[in-house]
Amino acid sequence: MGELSIKIRIGDREYPMRVDAAEEERLRLAGRLLNEKIKHYREQFGIDDKQDLLAMAAFECIADKLKADKETQVFETALSDKISELDVLVFNALSK
Repeated sequence: MGELSIKIRIGDREYPMRVDAAEEERLRLAGRLLNEKIKHYREQFGIDDKQDLLAMAAFECIADKLKADKETQVFETALSDKISELDVLVFNALSK
């Protein structure tokens, strides 16, 4: 698949970009979700300043990413430990 020229609207502005066709759906979804966060903050706090709204949305996104990264790290460590345990069990069973 080739590159596409698309425009993503964030807040009241459009941002043109060239993206791989395989990435288009993910990027459009990201734009929609960002606009939903902006709308949520506008309605919840009564804030109209676009920069404040974008900053709050960006902060929430990074905090969520850090949380997901930590959860992934914990999961990967537990998975690695279980694989090591299974490896020992298989080694012991084959050694008999």
